[in-house]
Amino acid sequence: MFYLFLKNVIVGPFLLSVFRPWVRGYENVPRDGAIIFASNHLSFMDSIFLPLVVDRQIRFLAKSEYFTGRGIKGRIVRWFFLSIGQLPIDRSGGKASEASLNTGLDHLASGGWLGIYPEGTRSHDGRLYRGRTGIARMVLEAGVRVVPVAMVDTEKVMPIGAKLPKVRKVGVVFGEPLDFSRFAGMEGDRFVLRSVTDEIMYELAHLGGQEYVDVYASSVKGRPQAKPAAE
Repeated sequence: MFYLFLKNVIVGPFLLSVFRPWVRGYENVPRDGAIIFASNHLSFMDSIFLPLVVDRQIRFLAKSEYFTGRGIKGRIVRWFFLSIGQLPIDRSGGKASEASLNTGLDHLASGGWLGIYPEGTRSHDGRLYRGRTGIARMVLEAGVRVVPVAMVDTEKVMPIGAKLPKVRKVGVVFGEPLDFSRFAGMEGDRFVLRSVTDEIMYELAHLGGQEYVDVYASSVKGRPQAKPAAE
């Protein structure tokens, strides 16, 4: 399989030797069955380092724009994301988003590992933002366990807007699996979906020690940051 060759022979050994990621809590990851890895999202590099430190392939739901670029750059980006097993999703809403959800459910039904960023986008300031309830719906429909994952310092390797990564040591913290089987059959209840999502976000904040902000990241992304008061 080309993914395994890319990870174990070409890219993986190089990245592991350069960035030397530390890992804590990997013993919490079940060794059987489908799993959703719910992670905070600090950098593009999250989708690189998390798969590197596990022994099975994690496929991520990635925005469809990564697969539709034009020209040489677009083809390279598309090849790269397909090579590492990313699953394109359409975030425009309606039937397109429904089809994207089904893509993830199909992968879980086959016993696969799926990575999701509940915030829906990268944090622009290192804080943890409110989770989107799509993850809760997928968890309940698939009936799978959730392993919370805190990525640490990946934003220092490749901040938003950076063209090339910087060499920094990063960390990956795996929490204990979360079981939401008590809500089986309730994926149509929006209050249940919010409760499940909030529990996941609470665990992520606890694992990574991030400040939690109860608003969507997309609602504040791009706003100018307040300047510190003069001393």
